[in-house]
Amino acid sequence: MKKRVSVFFILFCVWPILAQDGFQFAENVNKVTVPFKLINNLVFIPIKVNGIELNFLLDSGVEETILFSLEEKKEIEFSNVEKITLRGLGSEDAIQGLKSTNNILEIKGLKSVNHLLYIVLDQEFNLSSHIGIPVNGIIGYQFFKNNLIEINYEKKRVIVHRDIEKNRKKIEKNFEKVAIAIERLKPYIISTVTIDSVEFPAKLLIDIGNSDAIWLFENRSKLIKIPSKSFEDYLGKGFSGDVEGKRARIIKFKMSEFEFKNPIAAFPDSSSLRSVKMVAGRVGSVGGEILRRFTIIMDYTNGLLYLKKNKEFNGPFNYNKSGIEIQQQGMQWVQETVYLQTVPIVVTEDPYKTKAEKNGNNFKYSFNLKPVYSIANIRKNSPAFAAGLEKGDVIVSVNGNPSYKYSLQQMNSFLKSEEELWITMEVERNNKKLKIKFQLQNVL
Repeated sequence: MKKRVSVFFILFCVWPILAQDGFQFAENVNKVTVPFKLINNLVFIPIKVNGIELNFLLDSGVEETILFSLEEKKEIEFSNVEKITLRGLGSEDAIQGLKSTNNILEIKGLKSVNHLLYIVLDQEFNLSSHIGIPVNGIIGYQFFKNNLIEINYEKKRVIVHRDIEKNRKKIEKNFEKVAIAIERLKPYIISTVTIDSVEFPAKLLIDIGNSDAIWLFENRSKLIKIPSKSFEDYLGKGFSGDVEGKRARIIKFKMSEFEFKNPIAAFPDSSSLRSVKMVAGRVGSVGGEILRRFTIIMDYTNGLLYLKKNKEFNGPFNYNKSGIEIQQQGMQWVQETVYLQTVPIVVTEDPYKTKAEKNGNNFKYSFNLKPVYSIANIRKNSPAFAAGLEKGDVIVSVNGNPSYKYSLQQMNSFLKSEEELWITMEVERNNKKLKIKFQLQNVL
């Protein structure tokens, strides 16, 4: 998870899937549009679970529907519950969870009945603090399986099309069609990767729930070699703990006829992948930093991916140049001054006439809940590390502005700037305030 959420690439081992019908359209409905929030290249949509609306990460990299962070949603009722073990990316032990059947998931115009849910009990597994909005779950195959799922990153809409000839003809007229394979309920594509001077085909998971551009697994192919110009980094968090690895620029990445030069690839270490059961031939993933440059349509039924470039296609590939990962630690009450434009009434000599005079000097105080940010992780030998910032520091201000004035997304944007900006952070550590200045450094 990028605290800057870098990755939500979560795979896990569970019991076989029960028969489920996935999402079905209501009668006489052929298209449903769902606005979404796009944060760190990740797509978040609202879905009702047994009548209660929750926020879900849309993730083609998971088989099942997973719930967590339900402390404030205690009114949700679950049936047929049993204990299970969840295991996935990360180097730590598995975590405990629950399995529940016969649930109803709804979006206006769409419904999935007898829906199987996995519920994470560990309250420390919390995406909300790393995203900056409440996140209660992840949904994968059951959302994609029946229909044509369009993700318009530019307009921030998920459009679910009924799989009928009229809709398919319209899509094929406007999109580039690419063959994909659905294996173990996940989509895979054959792409082309160039590292140094070596070009080779690469079977990659199409992972909408991974915010990076590309992941490549060094231990899965002799052709995958980490470029000499690289750095160690925190890549994210899975069910089994933190995912560590390296980042580096590769020469080229090609998906169908679409080519990207010098994208940034992540190379997870082997210990982070030890609990992941991979399909034959898979050597990595393609994620949101590539996919957000298109409008995409997923067609699981016919094994097709439709692509159409958007205005972000030629945008640069940036990365966190500071070395710190920021999380939202909680909320605080903040007193803010609100200026009031008042219009006092002034009596003129004529008792029947008055005139208005604007007076901008009046103000009042308001108290509002604002986010508190802290440093969740720090990369050794990074600019922030060298300047003296530490894990656990609470961020008070950034370049003279209170940190609560920014969203987590805005905070992370500073750290991914194309330019090597100077950043001054005031932090609180052990009840003392420190002012620390560092410069973003492009090491790739």
